[in-house]
Amino acid sequence: MKDPVTAVTGITYDRESIEQWLLKSKCCMCPVSKQPLPRSSEFLIPNHTLLRLINAWCSANEAKGIDQIQKLKTPLDKVHVQKLVRDLEVPHLYQSTLEEMHALAIESEMKRTCMVEEGVTKAMIVVINKSFKEGKTACLEKAIEVLRLLWNVPTIGNNMKPLVGENIDFINSLTWTLKLQAHNNVKLVNETMLLLKSTMGVADSTLLGSLHIEFFREMVSVLKNNKSLSQQAIKAALHILIQTCPLGINRRRVVEAGAVEELIELELRNPEKSITELIFNLLAHLCSCADGRKHFLLHAAAIAMISKRILSVSPATDD
Repeated sequence: MKDPVTAVTGITYDRESIEQWLLKSKCCMCPVSKQPLPRSSEFLIPNHTLLRLINAWCSANEAKGIDQIQKLKTPLDKVHVQKLVRDLEVPHLYQSTLEEMHALAIESEMKRTCMVEEGVTKAMIVVINKSFKEGKTACLEKAIEVLRLLWNVPTIGNNMKPLVGENIDFINSLTWTLKLQAHNNVKLVNETMLLLKSTMGVADSTLLGSLHIEFFREMVSVLKNNKSLSQQAIKAALHILIQTCPLGINRRRVVEAGAVEELIELELRNPEKSITELIFNLLAHLCSCADGRKHFLLHAAAIAMISKRILSVSPATDD
């Protein structure tokens, strides 16, 4: 136990352990007494007496390799989070506020849950869209990282669909970020691709049909720059293109953006099996239209590549 806190039932737990229990438990109850517990960490009271005993024990056993407990993380106050959201509207507080939000988001899942509940998710979307409309990149990376962290909070559920899945503005903002940072900030491109994959996962069919050719060119550009980007970013680009392909107009746009040639070149570099499976899945979609087959056959190595991969990678690739 490093950070003892007492629940309303009178039982003392380690803060991180009980917070995880409260987050993941379907029925919030005290693990010992089985009495109901509020899900919020605001109701967990620090047990200072036990903390002093723990610190004393650590000091007494320092010679045996017991480390002193580092500075403890304080629980996040909802009022403070609400103030941070308001501070984003104050120009001279903008940067410091985003930096504090980022620091809070990486600390614990409980703090991320609190941030989601107090509207930080929507605030980050507003920041990213505003950056695109004003052409400013200040703190854009922080906002994207915070939104990525908050998206993984279990309680976020279907709340993201009305925020980003029904409006092309957010996808346009992320496309602009990719185009702007393609050669300058690899980390930001990686983060943006993962966020874009999550966004496409909640996008409705109307939005998928309104994607511009520029969007597909940026996805193909990610495949082309595969040596500098993470494997996750490459997989995200492939997943996104596969998801858009059921619409015939999108298949034509993907082909027009030069995807067939880049997919063949990417496969010729012998990527890992999971990437090969995605490449063949996407090629199968693209070759279902005449333009896709034409571009495929124009590549000198296309047929040879298929011949070499058949029966040598996986059943999914074979199919």
